[in-house]
Amino acid sequence: MTRRAGLAALALAALFGVFWAAGPRAALLLAIGIGFGLTLEGLRFGFAGPWRRMAAERDARGLIAQLLAIGATAAVAMPLLAAAPGELMGAHAPIGYAMLGGAFAFGAAMQVAMGCGSGTLVNAGSGNLVGAVALAGFIAGSFAGALHLGWWTGLGHLPVLTVQDLLGEGAGLAVTLAGLGLVAALAAARAEPGQRLPGRRLWLAAGLLAALALANLVVAGQPWGIVYGLGLWGAKLAVAAGADLSAAPFWSEPAHAARLSASVLTDVTSLTNLGLILGAWLVMRWRAPATPQVGRLTAPSWAAVLATGLVLGYSARLAFGCNVGAFFSGISTGSLHGWAWFAAAFAGSTLGLWLRPVLLRAAPMPRRMPA
Repeated sequence: MTRRAGLAALALAALFGVFWAAGPRAALLLAIGIGFGLTLEGLRFGFAGPWRRMAAERDARGLIAQLLAIGATAAVAMPLLAAAPGELMGAHAPIGYAMLGGAFAFGAAMQVAMGCGSGTLVNAGSGNLVGAVALAGFIAGSFAGALHLGWWTGLGHLPVLTVQDLLGEGAGLAVTLAGLGLVAALAAARAEPGQRLPGRRLWLAAGLLAALALANLVVAGQPWGIVYGLGLWGAKLAVAAGADLSAAPFWSEPAHAARLSASVLTDVTSLTNLGLILGAWLVMRWRAPATPQVGRLTAPSWAAVLATGLVLGYSARLAFGCNVGAFFSGISTGSLHGWAWFAAAFAGSTLGLWLRPVLLRAAPMPRRMPA
């Protein structure tokens, strides 16, 4: 009990510290991020794992839970966006060659690393050494992807398209919910008996994620995201090491340059990312005292993990998001690029399932060693 009381006190201290340093909005966003971490780790809800189980084991429960969470978020988020167009913005991005290629590469890499953007943060926070190494690569890759983004988007892309613009607010929401229902029905039809409907844990997790995503939208003014914050961390580290980014097209844009020069506590995505890591760590420590995790990966496999993290970060930047920023938030706020991302990334996941045992020749590593 003393240890758990200490963990609660630590969480409150972190919230108070951010409140004192950056204000109530920053503290609220950190709290929302902690909620994401508690939900994802505490209720064992993820994105990469359910896709893997759907493709390899015909288990649709996790994927359908994701679709439920997206649908619940869309049902509230899209009317909110319509009601406050000047205050709230959606996760809208164009469909293009780089976006589709990036999503495909991301889908493959996330199965090798056994984690997407949020999964990498959760794994690192919960004591997974593979996740920590992949996170370092993700940060570097996202930063590098931002440096090259202009060249890649120059290959060609469509205008930003949303269901609201194409069909109107009400019809756009109806089509989004119908599309999610159709994908869920197809997944259930392909699944093995007994592996179709999510259980109580997944229903609870889906509801909590939807509530937290809506809270993020209202407090931050934008949907839940992961990738931008990690790229910003990479850029800050590069500047600290002496790099001059004043001529970099992405980081010289006024909005990005302002975030680069300001405290990380002023960036909404960084705050929820930090909270997510802290939330996952709190769950891990709540369950049992931390113990060192012993891995059995070979040196080339560790290099493969780092390289996979680089691919995750780089491809996510080109694809305008990961499973959170593009798939979850894109679809739930009406962006057609979210649907295109989903199709390309799921196809890439099938390649990643084949690549993982080839690249990581090691016995399976548990997320934590038992106490």
